[in-house]
Amino acid sequence: MGKKINRKLEKIYHALYGAFGPQHWWPGETPFEVAVGAILTQNTNWTNVERAIANLKKASALDPLAMHGMSEERLAELIRPSGYYNVKAKRLKAFISFLVEGYSGKTEAMSREETGALREKLLSIKGIGKETADSILLYALGKPVFVIDAYTKRVLSRHNVLSMDDAYDDFQSLFHSGLGPHSPLYNEYHALFVRTGKDFCRPGSPACKGCPIEGF
Repeated sequence: MGKKINRKLEKIYHALYGAFGPQHWWPGETPFEVAVGAILTQNTNWTNVERAIANLKKASALDPLAMHGMSEERLAELIRPSGYYNVKAKRLKAFISFLVEGYSGKTEAMSREETGALREKLLSIKGIGKETADSILLYALGKPVFVIDAYTKRVLSRHNVLSMDDAYDDFQSLFHSGLGPHSPLYNEYHALFVRTGKDFCRPGSPACKGCPIEGF
């Protein structure tokens, strides 16, 4: 069963990559910007996140020390386009305090920490769950951790790999055990799931006709 699933994962990847090509995801000029984006994208779409990040840049505030010294109210106002801005301001402040106090505000220092230990620390920050922590690890820091989101679960459950109700860790272990630790592959594969979920494998009624993995 395991080998069959591994082969299926590989076939799905090659079909999606062949159809869509490289996705160049996650957009962001610096690892810190990517980490901020991972927190802001909770419960909103990327267009709104881009507007919030543009506000931070315009205010010269997309910097760990600048955001650390900023009031929570001011930060909330800048990230207002991302929605739930008061909650997200608290989460950003918590993450930035972690970064500044533990790593002098340097993502390079954070990236040198062992992946498992760092993941546990990120998960201890209020408001950062597994998907957000793993997005920071993979996309900001280049750690070999596969991100599981609604797109990934929807595509795989509809192709009888796992059930939509299965746990985050069950989905993640499929990739970690089946594909081995490979950050660039994890990055591209997850981005391809996002593209597939947006274009074809939508909630409710999927648009299967023309999907690269329709025959699967």
